[in-house]
Amino acid sequence: MIELALAPFLPWIILSGIAMGFAAVAGWLFTTWLRVKNGYPLENSWGKAVYPQRNDEAIERIKLLSQENAQLRAELGSIKDRLANVERIVTDGAHQLDREIEALRGRSN
Repeated sequence: MIELALAPFLPWIILSGIAMGFAAVAGWLFTTWLRVKNGYPLENSWGKAVYPQRNDEAIERIKLLSQENAQLRAELGSIKDRLANVERIVTDGAHQLDREIEALRGRSN
């Protein structure tokens, strides 16, 4: 009884399955094309690079990014120090701040 009710829709069901398969393959092709276009290495199903790039340009890019990363980490460290000082000034009482200022004035005189 159910087979008779689905019989008129069977071609549409099959075509929609085929269309979903084509959409999946087209999506995979598109993402692979984007990876190749932007220089990312292709990966197998386990996430391992199929053909890792080891040319001079890639090595130079890694060096530059590593240097920039080190500079940004140093800058972040100095910003954290500044923020700690600002937090200390804001959270300390006014009396403590006055004593520190007077102590600094006393050292300079």
